[in-house]
Amino acid sequence: MGESPDSPGRQRADARRNRDRLVAAASTVIAEAGAAASLEEIARRAGVGSATLHRHFPSRAQLLEAVLRDRVATLCGRAKELLTAPSAGKALVTWLRDVVAHAATTRALGPALAGHESDPEFSPHTMIRDAAQHLLVRAQEEGSVATNVTVDDVLQLTNGIALATESLPEPAQRADTLIALAAEGLLRSATGN
Repeated sequence: MGESPDSPGRQRADARRNRDRLVAAASTVIAEAGAAASLEEIARRAGVGSATLHRHFPSRAQLLEAVLRDRVATLCGRAKELLTAPSAGKALVTWLRDVVAHAATTRALGPALAGHESDPEFSPHTMIRDAAQHLLVRAQEEGSVATNVTVDDVLQLTNGIALATESLPEPAQRADTLIALAAEGLLRSATGN
């Protein structure tokens, strides 16, 4: 016997789907228009009404935090997947490219969330740092990255590239080119070439 359309289980599933669609639409619209993106456009792209958006996210800051949480979870999930890649050095570089792309699309979220009291359990910097540490240690154990390279070195490098390219035409392409150049040096540092 199936659930009726008005049953609590069905309503919760519909609400979760609506919330997920809102976060996905917000992520896309924010990547295109920035943190001040139109909430009406986000609701339209999610296929829901403005009231549904405001029911799930009473403030813009709550929606932006949900987008940031989703992006950080995706980035950390990708790092976990890459821990089993055949080449630890290439896995680290692949993930660093993902980090630069993440930084390019989330840079505006930080200032937009200033003053917002977020969940103290959510620490994007710590989550990203931990993910990077696991990939870096594996690459160092493999011998593809020098043992004197620190996780802070790697993350500062990616952050610097994201900052250097954010105002350039086609910033994502420029950032990817620069991270590829930096990665070549990072991987060569282990062999001394």
